[in-house]
Amino acid sequence: MRAEIHGPDEGTIRFIFEATGFLRHMVRNIVGTVVEAGMGKIRFDEFNELFRAKDRRRAGIKAPPQGLFLIEVKY
Repeated sequence: MRAEIHGPDEGTIRFIFEATGFLRHMVRNIVGTVVEAGMGKIRFDEFNELFRAKDRRRAGIKAPPQGLFLIEVKY
């Protein structure tokens, strides 16, 4: 439903995701791939192709769990 990137603020980049459900490691997979794209390891056209292919094996590394927080659950 929503994905946002904010920062860097004081050396911190915030990723905000809102959805009706998440797959296991989904957020970590997305963040890891976006970070690799930001570092120039994945080109924009490659990133778009990864997104369209829906094949996790072609994406970037999984971001580590440190610093990942669940802020709110809505019912």
